[in-house]
Amino acid sequence: MATKDIVLDHVSIRFGAYTAVDNAHLVIKGGEFFSFLGPSGCGKTTLLRCISGFSDPSEGRVLIGGQDMKGIGPNKRPTALIFQNLALFPLMSVADNIAFPLEVRGIGRKDRRKRADELLDMIALPGVGDKKVHELSGGQRQRVAIARALAVEPDILLLDEPLSALDLKLRHHMRTELRAIQQRVGLTFIYITHDQGEALTMSDRVAVMNSGVIEQVDPPETIYNRPKTSFVASFVGETNAIEGKVAQQLDALVSVETPLGRLQGRAAGGRQYKAGEDCILFIRPEQLSLGEGAPNSLTANWVKEEFEGNSRQMFLEANGVQLRLTRVNLGGAPDNLSGGAVSLGFTPEQAIVLPHGALAGA
Repeated sequence: MATKDIVLDHVSIRFGAYTAVDNAHLVIKGGEFFSFLGPSGCGKTTLLRCISGFSDPSEGRVLIGGQDMKGIGPNKRPTALIFQNLALFPLMSVADNIAFPLEVRGIGRKDRRKRADELLDMIALPGVGDKKVHELSGGQRQRVAIARALAVEPDILLLDEPLSALDLKLRHHMRTELRAIQQRVGLTFIYITHDQGEALTMSDRVAVMNSGVIEQVDPPETIYNRPKTSFVASFVGETNAIEGKVAQQLDALVSVETPLGRLQGRAAGGRQYKAGEDCILFIRPEQLSLGEGAPNSLTANWVKEEFEGNSRQMFLEANGVQLRLTRVNLGGAPDNLSGGAVSLGFTPEQAIVLPHGALAGA
């Protein structure tokens, strides 16, 4: 089956004076697992509804396989949408749920059942076709919803936060399941989520959105390690944001005057800074280390620690700046660091310097 690229050609979506999506412009490649990631209200679900045909752009175009989708309704597009609540029919059997879209299209009962059984095999649920939906676990119902969407053989599967109602352990399991299904069937998956773990784990590429604007589109590791804006740096993963002013720049290294003293970090994206420019130095909690001797050394006051099983989170404060340091749990007795001053540091290569901008949650 040929895959089709999806083009968002300078798409803006407005509701009266409110702009939900502002000039979204990107290409989603056929066969790609692509995620829109952002906080509630950033416009990601509005954009998904526009791709699926449930709403129209105020400006710009949506093209699928080179065809402008203007005037083409949801039932005529090569897409299938899985809603957050799954919308399975409780009085129908599992097989009838999966085959329902085929019944609407006039496919005979025997052929419908054959296709439903094929899809149950594909989602690793053979033999449950005669069960009712309530007899299945949350993860199994999730897979049935995917099978029903695949019954009509769409080119593109649209998923609107489908794992949000599941418990944490099942969500982690379904990440793996969804990615495996996507790779098995070779469809384009467009996934909406506010959960960074879901987006980073499953996606080929991620678009991070903020207030209707797509701030960055890149593979997960680039989004995490090479954020392009202060919002992306502070929204994706935990980070320490240290505000300051540029002192000087030598090649890719930027020296920043901060409340913690002069610190050095990498210039994001090869950017050239001017002395005195407002900026923010970002350093991940897992990249801070205890002890002296690092090129960027500082002293902070211990505030508290939180045990998270695989790690311990240390919270510190220095000259009004809140810091967080992650220590891997190696199974031994933890060092007694409660109270007092703590020495810590990091290398300039581990930190990134970005222009001053809005932070997530600020």
